Amino acid sequence: MSLSKQLYIIISLIFLMIFTGNFIISVKNAKEYLQTEASTKAQDTATSLGMSLKTLMKDKNDPEIQSIISAIANSGFYKEIRLEDSFFQIKKEDLISLSNNKTIDNSWQISKLEVDEKYGKIEDNNTQLEFLEELQALEENSENSFDKTKTYTFIANKDLNSKEIKVEFIASKGLDSIKTFALINVDKTIAKVTRDEKFDYVPQWFIDTISIKLYEMKSEISDGWKTTATIYVSANAGDAYAKLYEQAKSGIIYSIFAFLISMLILFVFVQYILQPLKNIEKLAQNIAMGNFKTIDKLPWTTEIKNVAISMNEMSAKIESVISKLNRNLENLTQKLSKDELTGLNIKQTFETDMKKMFISKSNGYIFSIKIDSLGDFAKTHTPSEVNNFIKKFAEILKECKAGKNANISAYRFYGSEFALITDGLNYEEAQELTLTIKREFENLSNEIGKNEIAHIGATPFNPIGTTEQMLLAANEAYEKAKLIGPNEAFIRDSDDLVRDMNVWRSLIFDIIDNQRFEISYINDAKVLNAENKGQIVMQEAFTKAYDLDNNDIPIGTFVSIAEQYEKIVDFDKAVISKVISDIKMENIKHSISINLSLDSIDDLNFILWLRQTLIKYKEIVPQLVFSLTAYAVTKDIYKFKDFVDVIHSLGAKIIIKRFESKFIPLDNIKDLNLDYIRLAREYTNNVKNDSSKQSFIEAMVEMTNLLNIKLFAENVKDDEDFKTIEKLDVYGASR
Repeated sequence: MSLSKQLYIIISLIFLMIFTGNFIISVKNAKEYLQTEASTKAQDTATSLGMSLKTLMKDKNDPEIQSIISAIANSGFYKEIRLEDSFFQIKKEDLISLSNNKTIDNSWQISKLEVDEKYGKIEDNNTQLEFLEELQALEENSENSFDKTKTYTFIANKDLNSKEIKVEFIASKGLDSIKTFALINVDKTIAKVTRDEKFDYVPQWFIDTISIKLYEMKSEISDGWKTTATIYVSANAGDAYAKLYEQAKSGIIYSIFAFLISMLILFVFVQYILQPLKNIEKLAQNIAMGNFKTIDKLPWTTEIKNVAISMNEMSAKIESVISKLNRNLENLTQKLSKDELTGLNIKQTFETDMKKMFISKSNGYIFSIKIDSLGDFAKTHTPSEVNNFIKKFAEILKECKAGKNANISAYRFYGSEFALITDGLNYEEAQELTLTIKREFENLSNEIGKNEIAHIGATPFNPIGTTEQMLLAANEAYEKAKLIGPNEAFIRDSDDLVRDMNVWRSLIFDIIDNQRFEISYINDAKVLNAENKGQIVMQEAFTKAYDLDNNDIPIGTFVSIAEQYEKIVDFDKAVISKVISDIKMENIKHSISINLSLDSIDDLNFILWLRQTLIKYKEIVPQLVFSLTAYAVTKDIYKFKDFVDVIHSLGAKIIIKRFESKFIPLDNIKDLNLDYIRLAREYTNNVKNDSSKQSFIEAMVEMTNLLNIKLFAENVKDDEDFKTIEKLDVYGASR
C-alpha cells in the first residue's frame, strides 16, 4: 500500500474519531439542554397555571378551569396538562347511602373509617364541628350558622390510579354496632388536556437510538396552609426530537463537507509533500535498472532532503564504480580479442565476425593466408627478426584493409595462419585485392631475402553454409594457390556453392509449414553459488531439422535461409507454440530460453500474436525467456528495447546470449533492462589458465550484480574451468 493511501486512511480514521466524539458530545449536550429547557418551561407553565387557577379553586367544577388549561395546551409544546384534586370530601350521608349494609340510615353514627394504605388515608373533619356545637351551647342566643353535616377528608397517594376506593367503617345506633364498607368514587382529575406526540420528519431509527426523557412537572395550589389541588404539566418530546434531529443532521452535513474539503486540501498537500518521495522512488528504480541519474531539485523538507542527497551520492558512486568496471572490461576485451604481437584480431573474433556476416546476410569473400616455411625461417633468424617479419606481414594486411572502401578485417589464427573477411567485395574487387597483397609480399620478399612469403586462398561467403565449411573451402583454394607458384592466390567463384538456393527454399518452406522439426532442451544451466546450488534454472530450446537425405541441417543455415525468404516469423511462432505445449504437457518447472530472430521482433504481427499467446498462457509466462544474440541486438538497439518493454509487461524475461563487449558497449548494458546475460563460450574456454579472462569475468559479475542481472556461462567442458567460474561467483553455468 502506498504512503499516500496510508496517510489518507490514517487521517480519515482520525477525522472519523474526532467527528464521532464531537458528534456524540454535541448530541448529548443538545439533548440535555433540550431536556432542561423543556422541563424548565413545563415547570414555569405549571407554576403560572397554579397562580391563575388559585382563585377558581373554590368551585372545582368551574368550566373556566378547563378553558384556561385548554388554551395553554393549544400551543402544542405540551404533551399533557392535568389538574388533580389534592383531597376529597366524603360526607356521612354518602357513606351510609353507598354502604354495603342497607339496614342502616342517617340516624346511625359512623366511626373508625379506614382505607387501604396503598390508596391513601382518611382524616376526620368532625372535631371542628363538635367544637362549634360546644361554643353554641355557651352562647345560647347565637344562631346556628354553620353546617352541621359531618364530613371526612380522603387524602390520596400520589400514585393513586384507582377511580374507586373501599372505605370500611363502623355504624352504631344505641347498643347496636355494625362493621360495613362503602365503595366511594375518588376520581381526582379535575381537568385534563392531552395531545399526541408527533414526529413528522424525524426517522424512527433516530427516536429509537436517542432517548429523550421529559419528566412531568407540577405545581401545588393551596388555600392558606392547605393544598387544594395540583397542576401537572408534561412537555411534548416531539418538539425536542425535531430540534435535536435538525442539529444532528446539520452536524453530519457540515462534517461531510468539512471532510471532503479537508481531503481535497490533504490530497494537494500530500501530493506536494510526496512528490520528492516519488522522485526518490523513481531514482531508486532507475538505479536498480542501471540509470544513474540524480535529483536536481532538492525537496525543502529536511529529512526528505537528506535522503535525496544520500541517494544522489549513492547514484554517483555506483555510476563511478560501473564506469571504472566498464573501462577495465574494455581494456580486457581488447586484450582478449587482439593478438599481442601483431595487433590483429584473433580467431575468436573471426568466428564472431562470421556470425555477423550470417546475421546481416552479407556478401563478400573469406581469405585464408599462410606464411610459407615460417619454421625454417625461425631456425635461421633470431626471435626478434622473426617477430619483426611477422609484424611487417601483418602491416601489409592492415594497410590493405585501410586502402579499400569495403569493410575488410584481418585476423591472426596461429603462428603462421592469417585470414581476411571482406564484407561487400565482388569477384573483381577480390581479385584486385589479391593483386595488391601479392605486390606487397614481393616487396617484403626483397626486403628480408625470403623468396616465398605466403599464398592466398579465397572463397565467396556462403549465407547458407557454415564457418567451418567456408574455412575448409578457403584452405582448398590456398592449396590450389600453392600449386600455381610462389606468392600466388586462388579465388573460388560463386559457382562453387554446394546447394542450389531454390532447392533450399523449397526444403525450408516444407519444414516450417508442416512443422517437420524437433525441439530438444539443452544447456542445462545450473546455479553455482546460491541456496539452490546445483538446481537447473534454465534450459535452451534447440531446434533440429533434417534434409531430404535425413541429414542434420545446420541451424545457422536453416535460420539464414528462413530469414532470406521471410519465413523466419512463422518458424519462431511454431517454436514458441511447441515450447509452451511441452511446458504444459511435461510439467516443466524451470525456465526455457527461446531463440528469436531480429526479423521477428521487428514484425508487428508477430508482436501482436506473441502478446495474445502470452496472455492466453499467463500461468507459464514467467518460465519463458526470450533470447537474442548480442550482435542481433546491436543491429537495432531501439527495436530491441521496445521488445524488452513488451516482454516485461507480459511477465516474461529476456536473455542476451553469446555476449561480447565488442558488440554491446558496456555502458549501454544498463539501458537494456536485461534479466540474464550468457557469455560467449570463448570467455570461459581455458579460463583456468588465463588471468585476463578471469579478470573480465570477475568485472562482469560485479557489474551484473549492480544491475540486478544474472550472469551465465555456456557449455563449460573442462572441470577446472568450471571450478574457476564457480569461484568467480558467476550465477549459473551449463556444461
